[in-house]
Amino acid sequence: MSNSSLSASQSLPCVLCGRQDDCPEKFGEKKTYSEHDLTLHYYCLLMSSGIWQRGEEDEGVYGFLVSDIKKEITRARRLRCSVCKMTGASIGCVIPRCKRSYHYPCGVERKCIFQFTESFRTYCWDHRPVQNVPLMEKDSSLPCTICLEPVEPRPSYDVLCSPCCKTAWLHRECLQYQALSAGLFFFRCSMCNNKDKFQREMLRMGIHIPERDASWELEENAFQELLVRYQRCDVRKCYCRSGREYNEPDSEWEIFLCQCCGSSGTHRACSSLQQLVQSWECSECQSIVYTPGKDKRSHLGVEQPSPKCPRPSTSPRSKVQFRQIQPRIMPLVDILQELRQQINRDSVCTLCVKKRSFWSTSVKGFRKGSFSPSRTLQVKFTESNPRDANLPQQMPVAEFFKLLLSTLENSSLFEGSEHKNISLNLDAQSDNLYYEAGRMIAVSLVHGGPAPGFFSHTLFSCLANEPQHVQPVLEDVADPNVAQAILTIQSCRTIAKLKSVIINYLDYLLETDNLQLVQSVSDKFLLIKQILAHHVIRRVQAPLESFKEGMKTLGVLEKIQAYPSSFWSILCLKPEKLTSKIMLDLFTIKFNIHICPDKRNEVTSFWADYLEDSEEGTAANSLEEILRFATGLDSIPPAGFEPQPCIEFSNGTVPTSRKWANCIHLPVFSNYSEFQRSMDQAIGASRIA
Repeated sequence: MSNSSLSASQSLPCVLCGRQDDCPEKFGEKKTYSEHDLTLHYYCLLMSSGIWQRGEEDEGVYGFLVSDIKKEITRARRLRCSVCKMTGASIGCVIPRCKRSYHYPCGVERKCIFQFTESFRTYCWDHRPVQNVPLMEKDSSLPCTICLEPVEPRPSYDVLCSPCCKTAWLHRECLQYQALSAGLFFFRCSMCNNKDKFQREMLRMGIHIPERDASWELEENAFQELLVRYQRCDVRKCYCRSGREYNEPDSEWEIFLCQCCGSSGTHRACSSLQQLVQSWECSECQSIVYTPGKDKRSHLGVEQPSPKCPRPSTSPRSKVQFRQIQPRIMPLVDILQELRQQINRDSVCTLCVKKRSFWSTSVKGFRKGSFSPSRTLQVKFTESNPRDANLPQQMPVAEFFKLLLSTLENSSLFEGSEHKNISLNLDAQSDNLYYEAGRMIAVSLVHGGPAPGFFSHTLFSCLANEPQHVQPVLEDVADPNVAQAILTIQSCRTIAKLKSVIINYLDYLLETDNLQLVQSVSDKFLLIKQILAHHVIRRVQAPLESFKEGMKTLGVLEKIQAYPSSFWSILCLKPEKLTSKIMLDLFTIKFNIHICPDKRNEVTSFWADYLEDSEEGTAANSLEEILRFATGLDSIPPAGFEPQPCIEFSNGTVPTSRKWANCIHLPVFSNYSEFQRSMDQAIGASRIA
């Protein structure tokens, strides 16, 4: 049909209602049948009272015979509309005693009910069905569950209540638009997804539900892009000579997609993924999950945003809202200072520790009935029995926790080389030492101890999340036999070889409940995941839970779970290397009142020069040794120092320190050479002592 003829047909009035309106949502599709000289609204024809569908679907107009339509037009001309008073009222109320007739558009305007089901009954405004639902408070207001705009929760023509969810209220107009879009197969309650009961009630209340598929299913090639698997290496520098889109399975040029979004990829070699690794996250997804910094595990290979090309799409896409949610962030110092407020400054708890039995006496001290982590701690260190009064030395609390964490790191409670996981030590488990270890670390963090820095990423994830959701990696396996078994399974290239290897390790797989049926070579990856999860997590579940209970001391574990990105670096990474600038900012400088201003500037420059020489390696001592001389620690604790480290220049002869006060006393020297020599000797002597 040409544009001119189409425009002419749209201007023709409907032969039943006499209106030119072309609004499919309100009146149904409007069509002109020039061969029969008919222009009709679909709903006007469908709801006419004196006509029935006597033909087949493809016969006449929607199955209505043309001869029957013309008879109905003739009948309607004798009837006057009760609304507009014009002739052609083909629709009448089904109540026998009611004599009202009306056009379909007039009935819609007067809020009649048209039931698009069974015999297509029509009810006038006085006899239309109403919903019997309990009334709510007079001034209450609820949102429409489709458009979310306010709606008064009272049954009326314009407002309907869901039959299955009594608190779900909806606009009639919203319901009708949703029904036309969803069709018979997808139209259902937007709250509970009930279909049958919901549709029956909506049909009774005059909602037209077309008997067809949803509109989004009818769109040609609507989901074509889902059939195309994204396949491109998106790292900033791709090393594949065959191009970014080259993919060779089971080789270094196999493309892995991001396990979170699936819309970014990398070659195994381009992100240095190890042979065992079968998962990878792009940099954008890494910034959304809690991992705060550069993860040292090899499967997180992309370090910078990738120059991705957009995926082909036939329709615009809106950004998924949950990907915009950012993790909770709070500075670690603020978190620990908040926890530190639990400490009672007026109550002191003394720990007596023997040098030759440091671990056992420390555990004993923590288990004493008088010990309380919420009291101010004082540590007394002695060579002999801690109950002996032979002048025990007072040890700075931070230095005590440094020795304690070092002992823990190298104990049998943990396994691994640099980054450690919980080990299985039955003697330690029966003695409840895992709980004590967790408690010691928690107390150390709050009381100003150093950062542990030896947790594996897997152990940290088990603290921050539920362990069953954590997937270990090969680096977590400390047992060389288990690691060799995993590598052997990984090396299998055929199903026959895989089954042979499984038979070789049958006893181990049966003992650990990891034996499974393998039907293809790819099943080896699931088997490896199960072995890793059993060995690293499930095998040590009881010690791990005991350790977590200890970490709950003073609310530390709760804070780790609330702010994982703040705790990750101090638990999993060693402290950053000190610089002269950090040291200058850390120490405050105090002077004896008798030192003149010029001399103050000179000796201050000596201190700054000595720090620079130590950083460059030209002095005898490192910056870490200088800090240890002053405070007992060689790194800045996560909670910071209390009191603040300081340098006091006074009239003396040699540099001395008071570690419990985080203070260095320095004489006033006449030149830098004397200052450097004196500092080197004093710090060197403290190391020997």
